[in-house]
Amino acid sequence: MTRAAVYVRISRDREGAGLGLARQEADCRELAARHGLTVAQVYADNDLSAYSRKPRPAYRRMLDDIATARLDAVLAWHTDRLHRSPTELEEYISACEPRGVPTFTVKAGPLDLSTPSGRMVARQLGAVARYEVEHQVERQQRAKQQAAADGRWAGGRRPYGYEADGVTLRPDEARVVAEVTDAILSGASLRGQAADLNTRNLVTSTGRPWTATELRKVLLRARNAGLREHRGEVVGPAAWPPLVDEERWRAVVSVLTHPGRRTQWSSARRWMLSGLALCGVCGATVRATLMSTSAQSVPSYTCKVSRCVGRNAGELDAYVSALVVERLSRPDVVQLLAESGRPDSGQLQVDATTLRERLDGLAAAYADGAIDVRQLREGSERLRARLSDVEDQLAAVDQGDALAGLVGAADAAAAWDALDLHRRRAVVDTLLTVTIHRTKKGRPTGWSPGRSYFDPATIEVTWKN
Repeated sequence: MTRAAVYVRISRDREGAGLGLARQEADCRELAARHGLTVAQVYADNDLSAYSRKPRPAYRRMLDDIATARLDAVLAWHTDRLHRSPTELEEYISACEPRGVPTFTVKAGPLDLSTPSGRMVARQLGAVARYEVEHQVERQQRAKQQAAADGRWAGGRRPYGYEADGVTLRPDEARVVAEVTDAILSGASLRGQAADLNTRNLVTSTGRPWTATELRKVLLRARNAGLREHRGEVVGPAAWPPLVDEERWRAVVSVLTHPGRRTQWSSARRWMLSGLALCGVCGATVRATLMSTSAQSVPSYTCKVSRCVGRNAGELDAYVSALVVERLSRPDVVQLLAESGRPDSGQLQVDATTLRERLDGLAAAYADGAIDVRQLREGSERLRARLSDVEDQLAAVDQGDALAGLVGAADAAAAWDALDLHRRRAVVDTLLTVTIHRTKKGRPTGWSPGRSYFDPATIEVTWKN
C-alpha cells in the first residue's frame, strides 16, 4: 500500500469557511485514485502564505512524517501550494530525495525528485512561482503608491467610520470616532472608552469587541482627518471626507504618542486623588492603600514616603467632588477657560512641523556635504530639544481640555457623575491642588455620634489660576 499525503493551503480565506481547501482536497483525492494511491493523511494550512515565511504547522508535520518514513508520496493541487521560495524547495527536496518520495500535482503534473531531471523541473517551477509572487507584490505596492498619490483608497479591510468603498461615511461610526477623540482629549483613557463602546454593544469594522489597542489604532489614522497616508507618512489630502478636523486629529495623536503617557493603570489609580494629592508634611504625593482600624480595613490615602498622613479615600474623594461640582455650578464658570492662558495649539502644530522640516533639511545638508558631522550633531541636538519642548506643550494643551462639556453644563452634578475615573482625575488636576494635613488626636471639633471623623479643616484646597 502506497501511503500518500494530501497537502492543501490557501493564502487568504476571505469566506472563513475553508472552501478553497475543500476544493483542493477533492481534486487531490481524484488524482490519488487515478494513480492508485491511498490517502493516509491530509495536511491543511488555512489562511497562510508560503511567501510570507510565517510558520506553517501542517507543512512542518508533513516534512517530519516524510523524513520518518510514514509517507510514500505527496499530492498537492500545484507546486506553489507547497513552496514559493528556493530555500523551502531545497528543504523539501532534501526530505523527499533519500527515499525517492514522488510528488503528484493536479495542475503541474508529477515530479520525481529522486532524479536530476525531476529536481531540475521542480526548481524551474519554483523559480517561476517566485517570480510571479514578487511581480504581484510589486504591482500591488505600485498600485497603493499611485492610489496614495491620487488621494484614493488603496483597498483592504473596511475602515471604521466608512463604508466598504473606503470613501462613503457611516454616520453612526463617524460619530463614535468624533466622540472618542473628544473624550481622549478631555483626559479619558483608551481602556475606559473601549469598555464603554462594548457596553453600548458597538463593535469594530470586523464585528469584534473593542480593545484599547484597536481603539488606539483607529484614532491614530490620518484618514480620520481626511488625509492620505503611504507607508506611515502623510502625503496630502484624500478623496474621502474627514471624521474630525485636522487640528483635533493631530491633538489626539500628540496625546496618544506622547512619551509621558501612561499605557497601563495600576491598582493605585482606582481612586481619584492617588498620585495627585500632596502630603502636608513632606510634600510627596499620596497613594491609595488599605489602613486597618479596630473594625475593618478601609481604602485610605497615605504619604508615599513614610505615611506622614492618612485619610479615608472615599470620604476625601466625595469632599473634593462636592467642591468641584460647586465650582462648576457658579455663574462665572466660563472664566475657567478664559483664565487658563493656554497657548494656541494650532501655532504649536505649525512650530512642530517647522522644526521637523528643519531636521530633515539638516540631514539633507549633511548628505550633500554642506555640513560636517559635528555641525549635524550640534544642530540636531538643538532642534530636537526645541521639538521636545513644543511636543510637551502640545500634550499639556491637549490634556487641558478636561473641562470640555463641563463648563456651561445645565446640571454640573449630573455631568460630573457621568465622567469616568480618568476624566475626573484630569479635571481635578486642571482645577485645583489638594494637600492633606495631619489631624489632631481624638474626635474632630463638632463631632456627634453617628458621624465620620473626617475633618474638612485638615484638607487644604488651592484653586489654580
